[in-house]
Amino acid sequence: MKQQATGADAFAPFQKALSEGWTQALASFQQSAAKGASAFDVGGSPLWQISQMPQMPGGAKMPDLPKIAIDPQKLQSIQQQYVAEATALWSQGFQAKPEGDKRFASDAWGSNPLAAFSAAVYLLNGRTMLNMAEAIDADEKTKARLRFAVEQWMAASSPSNSLAFNAEAQKKAIDSQGESIAKGIQNLLNDVKQGHMSMTDESAFEVGRNVATTEGAVVFENEFFQLLEYKPLTAKVYERPFLLVPPCINKFYILDLQPENSLIRYANEQGHRVFVVSWRNPDESLAKATWDDYIENAAIQAIHTVQDISGSKQINTLGFCVGGTILSTALAVLAGRGEKPAASVTLLTTFLDFSDTGILDIFVDEPMVAYREMQLGKGGLLPGGDLASTFSFLRPNDLVWNYVVGNYLKGETPPPFDLLYWNSDATNLPGPFYAWYLRNTYHENKLAKPNALTVCGQKIDLGKIDIPAYIYGSREDHIVPIGGAYASTQLLPGKKRFVMGASGHIAGVINPPAKKKRSHWIREDGKFPKTQAEWLTGATEHPGSWWTDWAQWLKGHAGKQIPAPKVYGNGKAYKAIEPAPGRYVKARA
Repeated sequence: MKQQATGADAFAPFQKALSEGWTQALASFQQSAAKGASAFDVGGSPLWQISQMPQMPGGAKMPDLPKIAIDPQKLQSIQQQYVAEATALWSQGFQAKPEGDKRFASDAWGSNPLAAFSAAVYLLNGRTMLNMAEAIDADEKTKARLRFAVEQWMAASSPSNSLAFNAEAQKKAIDSQGESIAKGIQNLLNDVKQGHMSMTDESAFEVGRNVATTEGAVVFENEFFQLLEYKPLTAKVYERPFLLVPPCINKFYILDLQPENSLIRYANEQGHRVFVVSWRNPDESLAKATWDDYIENAAIQAIHTVQDISGSKQINTLGFCVGGTILSTALAVLAGRGEKPAASVTLLTTFLDFSDTGILDIFVDEPMVAYREMQLGKGGLLPGGDLASTFSFLRPNDLVWNYVVGNYLKGETPPPFDLLYWNSDATNLPGPFYAWYLRNTYHENKLAKPNALTVCGQKIDLGKIDIPAYIYGSREDHIVPIGGAYASTQLLPGKKRFVMGASGHIAGVINPPAKKKRSHWIREDGKFPKTQAEWLTGATEHPGSWWTDWAQWLKGHAGKQIPAPKVYGNGKAYKAIEPAPGRYVKARA
């Protein structure tokens, strides 16, 4: 009895602190609702206020912050539920177990009562905060921002992120006699030195050595991109060459990681003469580059160069993510000029209609866009690390805190993984390009509106891209939600084929057939109802990769077969400059 009393006394301050902290949190929500606050007050400052926010252009007034309120009955219900669950938790004391979260699933947590209890309390608090965010009476964007803020708080405040509570890290420190702690400190110092957190063993990879190794050559270059041509792998190739435009916010070799998962090599093996845009990683010399520059001097230049090299009037084209947006804009500009250089277009996880941008919508509003325009619209660079951090924090547990725990608390070196090596190889963006893109697509969705934009002197109407289109979206994509990818079917007038793949933005795309992983869905009746959900009701699931379906489709637009070229370029105006993958892709941000 004496030992039990002593244990309870020792735990009492901890219990009291948790209780008081969450009573204050509940009171904060209630206070905001009671006074009809336009934003949560945290230390006297609005939650969404941007630190040192400059004046709006022309001295315009900042828009009012959104109104929020909480129904007192809903709040009371949440409070009662919290008190009931907390009381049950207190009654269990150190016997409480965290349930349903993989961060606390190991035996080490179960055998450490204090750690297990802290995790159980944390999960209760997190559920309560999410319930409160859901109970808010506000517009959908404000509610989404509240949910996102709570989820970020939950991810950051997990007891698994602290050596004081992480039972696994503590056990490893004891078992290794402190070696794991020393290694964790070394990992932290190395990451500080390299300027980003390691998601994989980066020493295991080198561009051109064991990633981006498909044989080829640079056959054209300017200040924006290098054009790579790949050595044919078949005796004959299709007469229409194939041009891939990857996203400029990442490097092209996501399409050429290893020979066994390279979409570029796969297209080569199918008998296509393959060309790829390798974007330059912008430095100060491109600090004033615009969207028009990227369309005219990169996408359109690449299309015309492939035509010139091959002698073919028409080519097949593919755009991935932002590369698909750039490619489609270029094709619309050329259509406005009376040109129809593409026999087909493939769009992989691409936005043309930005009505449904998913979680990214919470970041975009008029103050944010105006701020970025003032900051970067006239010139400057958006650092690649900023974009990488933004995308990582869309999935904070998997892409941030998982590595904090593994690298620093446990002293582990993350295993080699080509995709994560690519993900860490960041790229900058020119400020004017980024500011234009942000306003005209994500914020105002003008690309989807006929003649609402003028690019390179031409009114943009995607309805003029009257060519066959293969449109792919990933079911669990958090960057281009499946509904956003599907929306392109409503804009492009040509004969279309839409395919949905399993998994996310990258893993869904990079899914070679030999792996026999995941599924894809196809609707064979040729109907494209207004929404993806309606489309799915008539779709059929097929096991394995979508690549085989796409390859069969692409062959139908590639023309007859001709002898494969013996040299890169055309032996005249375009010759090999250097071996693939070229030097542009090797420049680090």
